[in-house]
This record gives sequence, C-alpha cells and structure tokens, in this order.
Amino acid sequence: MIPVKDIRKPLRSCIACRQTADKRTLVRFVRTPDGAVLVDATGRRAGRGAYVCVAGACFEKVCKGHLLERALRVKLDARDYAGLKEAFAGIDCGSADAKAFEV
Repeated sequence: MIPVKDIRKPLRSCIACRQTADKRTLVRFVRTPDGAVLVDATGRRAGRGAYVCVAGACFEKVCKGHLLERALRVKLDARDYAGLKEAFAGIDCGSADAKAFEV
C-alpha cells in the first residue's frame, strides 16, 4: 500500500487580529502593479496581498487603524475605504464563481 502524502493547506494571518487561518477562509486585498487596491475573492490576482478575517470586526479594525495602507504600502483615503467596505460586504467566501471587486 502506498502511503498517503500529508497535504498541507496554505495558511495566512489576518492583518487585524493576527490569527492564522486557512487561506481560503480569509478575504484577500491586493495592490495591483498599477497601484489599484482590490478585494480579491479568488485569491489569484497578481500583486501585493493582505488577508483579513471574514468577521466584520476585523475589517472595522483594518479601516480604523489604516492597516491596509501599511500592509499594501499604499495611501488610501476615506472614499477608498468606503468602496472597499462595500466590496467586502458583497464577498461570499465559499463561492467558486466569486469575482474581484475594484475600487
């Protein structure tokens, strides 16, 4: 009998609460090479990424502390955060046909 390999799931940390979780259970924010910040539900867009728990409290902490600016090395204003919040609310993490929302 051939031994079954231990399949490891990729782990990422939430930038708000610092909890480590499976990559698929977190929402990814990405700064694309052209400088746009997106909510990436697919987790496959090219660019610098930061992960946040699906919990609304973590996203509120990200907005209040400007944690995305630090993690993505970009400046965001209140309008950007409002757009990201709207996109974050529309995310269904379990959806296979989820799309990236641009701000």
